[in-house]
Amino acid sequence: YFGFRLRETTPSVSGFLKRDKRSSLQEIMDVVKTNYVDTVRTDSMQYDAIQEMINHLDPHSIYIPSSNLQQVNEDIAGNFEGIGIEFNIFFDTIHVLYVLPGGPSDKAGLQVGDRILRIDSTAVAGRNMVGDQVRKMVRGEGGTSVKVQVLRGSNKQEMTITRGRIPVPAVDAAYLLADSVGYIKLNKFSESSYREFMQSLEALQKKGLKKLVFDLRDNGGGLLDQAVNIVDEFLDGDRLIVYTEGTHSKRRDYKCRRNGLFETGELVILINEMSASASEVVAGALQDWDRAKIIGRRSFGKGLVQEQFPLSDGSALRLTIARYYTPAGRSIQRPYENGRKEYIEEIWERYSNGEMLNADSNKIANGKTYKTIVKKRPVYGGGGIMPDLFVAIDTSHIAGNVADFLYDIQFSSFVYNYYMQNRQQIDQFTSPEAFRKGFKTPTQLWKDLVIEAAKDTLDLNKATAHDFNALRPVWPAISGGIPDFMR
Repeated sequence: YFGFRLRETTPSVSGFLKRDKRSSLQEIMDVVKTNYVDTVRTDSMQYDAIQEMINHLDPHSIYIPSSNLQQVNEDIAGNFEGIGIEFNIFFDTIHVLYVLPGGPSDKAGLQVGDRILRIDSTAVAGRNMVGDQVRKMVRGEGGTSVKVQVLRGSNKQEMTITRGRIPVPAVDAAYLLADSVGYIKLNKFSESSYREFMQSLEALQKKGLKKLVFDLRDNGGGLLDQAVNIVDEFLDGDRLIVYTEGTHSKRRDYKCRRNGLFETGELVILINEMSASASEVVAGALQDWDRAKIIGRRSFGKGLVQEQFPLSDGSALRLTIARYYTPAGRSIQRPYENGRKEYIEEIWERYSNGEMLNADSNKIANGKTYKTIVKKRPVYGGGGIMPDLFVAIDTSHIAGNVADFLYDIQFSSFVYNYYMQNRQQIDQFTSPEAFRKGFKTPTQLWKDLVIEAAKDTLDLNKATAHDFNALRPVWPAISGGIPDFMR
């Protein structure tokens, strides 16, 4: 109700949502603006009022201010318009860490290791800038240009970069785990997800793929149609994949429409507590049809469908319009009647109540039982997807002080500087696998790291064997190159 009232008070909205009568909210805003004793910021008051209205709805209906809308839309689109670099800020200076091959910066001549001194007419070196400030300066409409001054070695250079479309990949990884076992990791369901998934699957099939592990852990969802298209590649015939229904939205069935690329091979889906929405559509459909084995921990439990409504001031309302149901009729949505705060805290309570550690605790409280369509196995609704095989969360964490150092800018700077000083040697390796096998870590490198960590009051000489094991994935050579004293 409140969401639709918000649409009704928006001048640009037409049709059945438009009314001539102004809302009490708008009238009060106008009265305050013209009659209040002091000067007030009605924009912030209006924002607070909108937030309060939305708090009466479900946890996934949100108001998106105009200042945030572009970034939100870019994440769903799977691309943005910019210059195509990755950077970090070390000691008040912007360092270029990666240049997208064939991208705008690559075409203009920007290189890894360049230090950016000026963007257009603004000096950016020594200014204590943060990443968001830099991103706003270099991003912009495709076809427009930005001038940068960089320091390469000891020489200053200026170049003009024409902004272009930069892809944001949805597939993090795709490779063969064994001779015929493939692995694909999908991080979101954006507009490019299905295309990227198909490209990855086809490439793996050419290499002999017969079985697939599809990793949806930490995938928070996205576009429903992308999830439907991916499921269609795993199911045959015209099977039901998912259906949606709401008070103002008639039931809509989404079924298989084409021959799938992987309808018969053995399939495993990996999920965890942060697999949500479209990820649960995929896992739920394949579980209901007994097509895949679901491995991991209970998923997030988001079974609501949102539609984004643009507002006249450039902001938007992302409003829940329907619930989705798996082929067996399950609603995956967790209860949210007790408010947003308790809804959010429920995820963290899974850690404290033992659910993340014990299969017996990994269950849906008061969840309704359903049957899978083919094998008539019990499955559950009302709180996420329950895995067929439970995997406890990893509790063998690295020591807190060591972890803090690894994620600190000081460690990133240390690694970056080592690469820049030894770039010619490191770039000779043609792949990560070749680097892993061929690079031998110098003992002096470890000694230098110990000295660097000491600046952060961390004595790595006192690190435990367990800490060393945790360090291996981030050390330049995972095996073969680790110094003897780290083995």
